[in-house]
Amino acid sequence: MNEVSPHIAHLNGRPAATADLAPLAFAGHAHFTAMQIREGRVRGLDLHLERLRSASVELFGRALPEDLVRSHLRTALRGGPADLSLTATVFSTAGEFTAADADLALLVRTGPPSTGPEGPLALAAVEHERFLPHVKHVGEIAKTHLLRQAVADGFDDAAFLDREGRFSEATIWNLAFWDGEAVVWPEADVLTGTMMGVVRRQLDRLGVEQRTAAITPDDLPDLAGAVVLNSWTPGVAVHRIGATELPAAPRFLQALHRAYTAEPPTAP
Repeated sequence: MNEVSPHIAHLNGRPAATADLAPLAFAGHAHFTAMQIREGRVRGLDLHLERLRSASVELFGRALPEDLVRSHLRTALRGGPADLSLTATVFSTAGEFTAADADLALLVRTGPPSTGPEGPLALAAVEHERFLPHVKHVGEIAKTHLLRQAVADGFDDAAFLDREGRFSEATIWNLAFWDGEAVVWPEADVLTGTMMGVVRRQLDRLGVEQRTAAITPDDLPDLAGAVVLNSWTPGVAVHRIGATELPAAPRFLQALHRAYTAEPPTAP
């Protein structure tokens, strides 16, 4: 029996041909959301849809109707494996380097499911601020460059410091810290990840204390743990940032994973 391939690419609800994809190979004015599909469902679907809507309004002045986006997601999932990674990207058919008005298009790609690295991770601390940090946009060469540089320096990944010396986020991750009693979210301009949104609202429902604070490298020795999180996982332990070792925080990780599993999955 032939296995169903996890790899598909649909453009506006139809299988994408090479001629459709070729112009997008180096396109950099677009935005996307990435999600993990399990048994045909996803946690935090409302957050993914709102991300696509708000980013489209920011970049293009308008957005695709939500029912159309959901229809294209369902079409991409139909007949495929129950567990997948999925990326939905919105772009203008006018392309880059123009202010011309044009239709919006939605590219949906799927691949094998992922749960991210096991950890614990060591992160380099580097100065970097993303352009339009609240938008999950494409064409961010700095992320991969800083990741590769961090790995060459003996780290697993990189965490970013803003111009005020505060931790903000990591390359493809949100950062979260633990003070022994509360989850501490960095006070800085960041992309509010969909996993971050899911975890935050479920931690509230579970009664786990949360706060936001400016965290600098000088604050690290006083903290009781750190993690990174994204659509792959609600938390991967971080044992070192720069030269500072961080303690294991199993209670912290358990709280994050418990919050994630408390979020009901939804079908598109």
